Amino acid sequence: MKQSTNTIDNDAETGANKPERETSTRWLEQRSFRIALTSIFIALSIVLGYMLIYIPNIELITVMIFLSGFVLGKKEGLIVGAFSSFIFCFFNPMGSSQLPLLTVQVVYYSLVGLIGAFTQDLFKDKQFYKPKDDLYVYQIMGILGVIGGILTTVYSIFSEFAGFITISAPGVPFSAYFLIGVPWTIIHVIGNILGFVFIVPGLIQLIHALID
Repeated sequence: MKQSTNTIDNDAETGANKPERETSTRWLEQRSFRIALTSIFIALSIVLGYMLIYIPNIELITVMIFLSGFVLGKKEGLIVGAFSSFIFCFFNPMGSSQLPLLTVQVVYYSLVGLIGAFTQDLFKDKQFYKPKDDLYVYQIMGILGVIGGILTTVYSIFSEFAGFITISAPGVPFSAYFLIGVPWTIIHVIGNILGFVFIVPGLIQLIHALID
């Protein structure tokens, strides 16, 4: 009889905790909510892009698109990345991107959203990942920093190559063209590493707090 009572107590405890754990999941399973949140991420990515457009190589578009995939999943991450990058880059006040660069930007930012979703898959079963508590732990900050640095470096290489084949002078090697932009690349990489390390964990916690 004692064993039966313990079983009932354990089931009751599990039932009491289950709604709290699944609240955010229930919200994210609603199609209308996912559409609304996807639209918000697209709008925020574009607005933040325009806000920082006159600060060379400092941007938060990558952070927002990565976050959209992390929160919403692979499909929505791809959608946010593709739509927000196309709108921002094509209707850029500084001038629309040429087709080779525009292609690189849309493909790259779509993949950023996808990688955000894969990162969430990586984190979700780890003991150090507690979005309702503190995400500013060295494991999460370190992994996010590495991801931000790698993503930005890859983007810099491919975007520089797209610019090279579009506007470079005949006879100029790619290595020389790339080296000219290295200082700006370093600024971009450092800026995004800091964004991934210090902004992304806080926004993940904020979103979980809002939808719980």
